[in-house]
Amino acid sequence: MTRQRVKVQRRNESFVQRTVTRIWQEQASAENPYITESCRCHGYDLLELMSGRSYVDVLYLLFRGELPGKNESMLLEALMIAMINPGPRHPATRAAMNAGVGKTDPVHILPIALTVMGGSHLGAGQVEVAMRFLRKHRDADPDQLASDLLKHPMPAEEEDWRLAPGFGRRFADAECLSGKIARQLAALPGSGAGLRWGCAFADALAAQRLGWLNTGVVAAALVDLGFYPRDGAGVFQLLSAPGLLAHGMELANKPVTAMPYVDDEHYVIEKR
Repeated sequence: MTRQRVKVQRRNESFVQRTVTRIWQEQASAENPYITESCRCHGYDLLELMSGRSYVDVLYLLFRGELPGKNESMLLEALMIAMINPGPRHPATRAAMNAGVGKTDPVHILPIALTVMGGSHLGAGQVEVAMRFLRKHRDADPDQLASDLLKHPMPAEEEDWRLAPGFGRRFADAECLSGKIARQLAALPGSGAGLRWGCAFADALAAQRLGWLNTGVVAAALVDLGFYPRDGAGVFQLLSAPGLLAHGMELANKPVTAMPYVDDEHYVIEKR
């Protein structure tokens, strides 16, 4: 048996000599170049930001490169409060709770939960797609688009189903709270075409027991705030992280019996 020789090719790529970022500037100490004397976020001194701006403002600054106005700050803060906790029924929260009660090292509880939150079912994996959907269709007639999409038959057996990115049903019905959050955000002066169009689209779907999902609400608000779609997934995980961690830590000091255990009678593996 003869050995095949693999032809090695050069990549012909020139790598930079050092990492460059426009986000953060660190000024080294005069006595020790490895110690930071001061730093700036997009040109703003960190200590001055600490004394004069809110966390919401600096979060916006990190991603957008400029400080928000009052309206943008209000919208982002309201969104952060609305999405601070996915709730104990969410798969990511259940992952955090199971990790906590299972005596996982606390340092790993949040990463475990965020991995689940990164999925496409009610998770961050849908936010970028939903942002692109809203950016593409926000000038279209929401009633006409809803009518066109509803021409395709809905799977009756699917209790959790998406008609479009960020819009669908849960437990065979529209999510009430998601719709209320979206309408409250849309009423704020910082809202824009994304939230307004999304509310009209959700209204057009209501007769079919379809509507906003939280992933769509986040997507619409981030579109109105000027975030890029690729930012959406990570920002959604960031917004939900406090609730995930809180639920995991709540159970971290409790016995394993604090969570239900599926008995043999209800442990069923469906045949495909």
